[in-house]
Amino acid sequence: MLIEDFNFELPQHLIAQTPLQKRDSSRLLVLNKNTKSFSDKKFTDFVDLLNPNDLLIFNDTRVIKARLFGKKITGGKVEIMIERILDGHHALAHLKTSKKIVDDNIFEINKDVSVKVIKKENDLFYIEFNSNLSSYDILEKYGHIPLPPYIERDADKSDEKRYQTIYAKESGAVAAPTAGLHFTDEIFKALDDKKIKYTFLTLHVGAGTFQPVRDNNVNDHQMHSESFNVPDKTIHMINDAKSKNGRIIAIGTTVLRALESLFSEETIQSGFKETSIFIKPGYTFKIVDALLTNFHLPKSTLFILVSAFSGSDTMKRLYQHAIKNEYRFFSYGDATFIERS
Repeated sequence: MLIEDFNFELPQHLIAQTPLQKRDSSRLLVLNKNTKSFSDKKFTDFVDLLNPNDLLIFNDTRVIKARLFGKKITGGKVEIMIERILDGHHALAHLKTSKKIVDDNIFEINKDVSVKVIKKENDLFYIEFNSNLSSYDILEKYGHIPLPPYIERDADKSDEKRYQTIYAKESGAVAAPTAGLHFTDEIFKALDDKKIKYTFLTLHVGAGTFQPVRDNNVNDHQMHSESFNVPDKTIHMINDAKSKNGRIIAIGTTVLRALESLFSEETIQSGFKETSIFIKPGYTFKIVDALLTNFHLPKSTLFILVSAFSGSDTMKRLYQHAIKNEYRFFSYGDATFIERS
């Protein structure tokens, strides 16, 4: 498979730079898996697409203020993008500065916080915070919400709320599980009124989700690793839904990755695990039947994933329909509901 097979032309003006005033006022493009036709709907129509025994699964990760700005002792600027908090004073991070970074480099965030580079491993740096505050407290006090690279503006105060799902609980992500951004209290009430069951898992989204595929041959791409946990309650609810012929509906690609990773294991059990699963055409899906997701970057691992899920030709047509009808793309954009082919 060549990466160009997953390319498409996306007009720049369709990349959503800001969220809509109301979360659930976005549009929803629905794929009919039998006819391969598309329906243009509103996101508030989503609940009407669900069946009594379906199970929705959400990712309850919470986005941390993972972007820090500081300076070297010599005065040069440095940007620190946290990939993962390791403990109270250590983290894995991407570092951006004008000169080469070496072990034992020290950066100052302010008079109370400094950062020491311990070592480099691949594209990431192990860093140590020197402060009376813990790693999470430092980010909460001095960090900035890490908007995706295709949003061409600085994060503002409103992003601290809108680049976060309303059910976010477990801190650790550096990017939002964006399919969940459309959900409101009113949508959850509609789910309850229709007696549609839903539950949660946790996958801490890493900055690697934006990593481009640099290899011409898709099979040569090395997928980034993320940590996830599917609780026992969620596993039991999945088994119950399957026994009643209900659909397992992943709210976002992060949920799909977590579930497919878990159900690929010989023993299905809860607890935090690592996944570097790369889902591409030819993959045999184990558990997820339907997917609610936003629109993804051309030539990205996520567009490759949805192509595997519903068919490459179908997804190319669906995306051309979305472009022609001016759907809003990416994190603050519209959504699509697709089923496994």
